[in-house]
Amino acid sequence: QVQLVESGGGLVQAGGSLRLSCAASGRTFSNYAMGWFRQAPGKEREFVAANSWSAGSTYYADSVKGRFTISRYNPKNTYLQMNSLKAEDTAVYYCAAAPGGTVVPGRLDYGMEYWGKGTLVTVSS
Repeated sequence: QVQLVESGGGLVQAGGSLRLSCAASGRTFSNYAMGWFRQAPGKEREFVAANSWSAGSTYYADSVKGRFTISRYNPKNTYLQMNSLKAEDTAVYYCAAAPGGTVVPGRLDYGMEYWGKGTLVTVSS
């Protein structure tokens, strides 16, 4: 069974950086797209970034472009480098996976079918 485990969250001051990691198991993941989503207190879950390993393409939410970078050095490990963090980046960050490698920007879940339990990022202002 697919398992996604996030790590790397924590408390950071505004302007600082954090790197989140997602370790995937249960499949080969070479034909999966991987993504990051977040949910702030009292708000809906929102897309942050995604990567399609097979297609070699990446996607970012406008709110994080130029500050966050998604990377995958192998199919099973996905990272989210977050720089210039702002108080509004405070949220629980979730790793997600989409079988078939297709990212679907027209869907709220971007085609993701598997989800981790999340890691909390708190940015103090």
